[in-house]
Amino acid sequence: MGHGGNVIQELTTDHREVEEFFGRIEALPSGSKERKDLCDQATIELVRHSVAEEAYLYPAVREHLTGGDALADKELEDHAKAEQIMKDLEGCQADDPRFDTLMTQLMSEIRSHVADEEQNLFPQLEAACPPDALMDLGDKVRRAKKMAPTRPHPSAPDTPPANKLLAPGTGLVDRMRDALSGRGKSS
Repeated sequence: MGHGGNVIQELTTDHREVEEFFGRIEALPSGSKERKDLCDQATIELVRHSVAEEAYLYPAVREHLTGGDALADKELEDHAKAEQIMKDLEGCQADDPRFDTLMTQLMSEIRSHVADEEQNLFPQLEAACPPDALMDLGDKVRRAKKMAPTRPHPSAPDTPPANKLLAPGTGLVDRMRDALSGRGKSS
């Protein structure tokens, strides 16, 4: 969950971990229970990642980049789409006819979002922010991921200050639910 380095290194490593989950899901036959387990693990990581980006990355984008408001707003729209798909997946088992369709939609949405961040947003941020600010953002993102929710909450606020105030409490409840249900544990 925490990898070290500046914010770009941290988030890029998260992207690789989620892509690994996607690859494992794609390698399994349709209807396999393991696909649902891997989907839950990917969702946990995606939600933590998104919450941390919304709390720290996108405010930095707004502050440091020309046209940062529009860039951040587009990223938040991407998150909202992905979060709704994850919410829909939460209610599906792997043998549900909707599971494969939703999983394909989620992977497409996330892969497009990741490509945009890594090819456009991250290089701009790296050029505009001093290295110490990027390191500080990396530390903040790692701390946020530790306290973040693990389940999709599409109606939760996605901008400061409300998201920073509500995420830790929601995260605590989500982690308790996960511990009681065994959700997110590899089988």
